[in-house]
Amino acid sequence: MFHFRSSKLFVVVLVIMVLSTAAYAFAAGITMPATSNAGEGDIPIGGYTVSAVTYTYSTADPSIITFVDFTIAPAAIKASASLVDGGPLQVCVLTVGGTHAQCPGGGVTVINADEFRVVASD
Repeated sequence: MFHFRSSKLFVVVLVIMVLSTAAYAFAAGITMPATSNAGEGDIPIGGYTVSAVTYTYSTADPSIITFVDFTIAPAAIKASASLVDGGPLQVCVLTVGGTHAQCPGGGVTVINADEFRVVASD
């Protein structure tokens, strides 16, 4: 009878050891990087100044705006413009170090041009 209890105790101790070793193996398997980053930041968003706006009209039909040119400061890397409220933006060509833009008129007629909208980024 004493032998039966010893075996039972041995099995219980063995099961506890196996489970604790398995738990340790799972916990020990986690590897973390040497460094980790998290954070938040902000920078102010500045605006652009658009000036010297000029329009070029079609020689075949002077009621159609073919191009709009303008000066933009500070210099931009990308710029688009629209001449109609809610109309599609036309991609501009930037020259003079990004301070002069020439944008297609998009076939807009003078009578339909109701807004000059510029979207630019650096």
